[in-house]
Amino acid sequence: MRLPINVGIVGYGYAGRAFHAYLIGLEPRLKLRAVATRSPERQSQAAADHPGIDLFASLDEMLSHSDIQLVVIATPHSTHAQMAIQAARAGRHVVVDKAMCLTVAEADAMIAAAREAGVLLSVFQNRRWDGDFLTVQRVVTSGQLGRLRLFELGVWGHGHPRGWRAQRAEMGGMLYDWGSHLVDQALLLVGDMPQAIHAFSQYDYSDTDVESYARCEMRFADDLLCTVEVNRIARLGKPHWMVVGDAGALVKEGLDPQEAAMREGHIESAAEDPAHYARMRTNDGEVRVPTLRGDWREYYRNVADALTGAAELAVKPEEVRRVVAVIEGSVASAREDRVLRLRADGTYG
Repeated sequence: MRLPINVGIVGYGYAGRAFHAYLIGLEPRLKLRAVATRSPERQSQAAADHPGIDLFASLDEMLSHSDIQLVVIATPHSTHAQMAIQAARAGRHVVVDKAMCLTVAEADAMIAAAREAGVLLSVFQNRRWDGDFLTVQRVVTSGQLGRLRLFELGVWGHGHPRGWRAQRAEMGGMLYDWGSHLVDQALLLVGDMPQAIHAFSQYDYSDTDVESYARCEMRFADDLLCTVEVNRIARLGKPHWMVVGDAGALVKEGLDPQEAAMREGHIESAAEDPAHYARMRTNDGEVRVPTLRGDWREYYRNVADALTGAAELAVKPEEVRRVVAVIEGSVASAREDRVLRLRADGTYG
């Protein structure tokens, strides 16, 4: 493929601007050439941030009037499937911000469209490169905790949802936002899909149909248990990770520091507070586990590698389809208040 690879971003809200445009700018084999957004204010912001780029009001315009090779979709969740399919059918490679989409049926259609067109399709699961996840993954893989028996991971905060994230029809629910990262990390840690899921939710805001709290409980083979929680009404939180094996346990506080550093324009300066290092206790006593350095820049490095044939794609759409299946099933489980089990087609019912 000719270098640099021309990239167009659809959507220039926080994700499009602070995550995608910034990280694309750090990968020399990629060149941001265009932004599509309906908002005149955001078009002006994009032009100021990236002088000389092409500006469009829609994906249709971008596909018709530009030489974009890679389309990055950073729009509300409900639009991801349709836009990804449209871009793939136009012969463009596609990166979709998380959540990949809202249903397994949409995921299957996206994967089929990319396969038929012979283009790359990936999902921006950048938190596979979080320092906390990499640390937990290394400890679990090392066997220091013994056989994994249960683990919990979650995000707790306080704040009212805004914009399209306050509308279930566009967002899908809380598990489609932060939950997309947490479920992805859980499935990677185990290396399999849960055999059963049971989810719960609470609604504490009268002006939105999006949950204030969501919890998904997953049971894997060998009775391994996992709980994923996302909370918008907690002024105090729990540890980000709690991992229990039959030979030890680990607790990890705090989120990866890259986002704050990225907002300042210097992601390379991100540094973990030693107070947030994990505590691990085994029969040999308790120790602190320094956090491995995370690096979200690896996502677009790998996309460029995959497009040039230098490496295999790291975040495959078939993997993220499993995440969508768990979240879609969790929404149904919470609504119906019942346990759903894994079916042969990789969905839950």
